[in-house]
Amino acid sequence: MKTFAEIELIEPVQRALAEEQYHTPTPIQSQTIPSALSGRDILGCAQTGTGKTAAFALPILNRLGQHNRKSTPNRPLVLVLAPTRELAIQIGESFATYGRHLRLRQALVYGGVGQGNQVRVLNRGAHILIATPGRLLDLMERGFIGVEQLEVLLR
Repeated sequence: MKTFAEIELIEPVQRALAEEQYHTPTPIQSQTIPSALSGRDILGCAQTGTGKTAAFALPILNRLGQHNRKSTPNRPLVLVLAPTRELAIQIGESFATYGRHLRLRQALVYGGVGQGNQVRVLNRGAHILIATPGRLLDLMERGFIGVEQLEVLLR
């Protein structure tokens, strides 16, 4: 794959990539995106700054964007585990950027802040949940997150 335009991504995702002036995939992206788009499991490793987030976010957004489904309260379709609050926020920003032309909701849950706003977002429904492990477990134990509808787990 030589350019992002050659990847079979839905138009709203392609438009976001063009707006971000993404033209040429990095090695991790060109090696993983086609396999992920075909539904295969992916295990990847690359240094910081090589585009790993786009490598997993683009296929996920493409998958969710192909079907205009309503989000279900407290039952995400995608769960992305992040080890730190900072990384969770960064991943959330990337999903928002690449998915800005899609009608998808996302929620971020992490510790160090009150749970009230996070619970409200979950109650409204989110297709994508980006979470740190501690807060995720806490909210699951309290019944605010169920994983029965998960289609994609990224850790």
